[in-house]
Amino acid sequence: MISVLIADDHPIVRKGLKTILKDVPDIKVEDEACDGLEVMEKIRNADFDVLVLDLSMPKLDGLETIRRIKSEKPDMAILVLSMNPEEVFGIRALNLGASGYLSKDIALEQLIQAIRRVASGKVYISQLLAESIAQSVSRGSPKLPHEHLSDREYQIMLMIAKGKSLKAIGVELSVSVKTVSTHRTHILQKMGMENNAQIVTYALQNGLTT
Repeated sequence: MISVLIADDHPIVRKGLKTILKDVPDIKVEDEACDGLEVMEKIRNADFDVLVLDLSMPKLDGLETIRRIKSEKPDMAILVLSMNPEEVFGIRALNLGASGYLSKDIALEQLIQAIRRVASGKVYISQLLAESIAQSVSRGSPKLPHEHLSDREYQIMLMIAKGKSLKAIGVELSVSVKTVSTHRTHILQKMGMENNAQIVTYALQNGLTT
């Protein structure tokens, strides 16, 4: 039996996933969480085979949640199920240690297949994400400005784009305001920008925020 923890900030989504999976004989939803901090609490107090994780959550976003889980339980399978575009966030999530990435508009059969695959220790990616990965590693493929950022810089860039203050970002990531400010400086330099407003505009134009 594959034990699953569902993490999503929308109660309706969590209920829907539990309803969908309740009749699957080899999968059991053992628990649920509404934000990243609750996810960390749950995995510290119980063992799960698969975490089905949304990226857009309060208190601790999905990317940082993946990072922290992998530092504490490196063997835990994480399947991202998100409204965020696969080609934008998928590679980042996989680089941080996620075992798979799916869009929320996928078919039921695909979700079940993905859970089974990551539970067995394999990676699950969609055709769209596979094509995006292939393009990103192809020679001569031009990079967009945000693709030059490190994972931490990318994460902070998204938080700035969502209007979070440097202090709030520091609290959420458990780092000092000075550290966040340094990352912000590097972000602006790498992306050729001068202020937060340009980051917000860029993120909206490139579908990096939801």
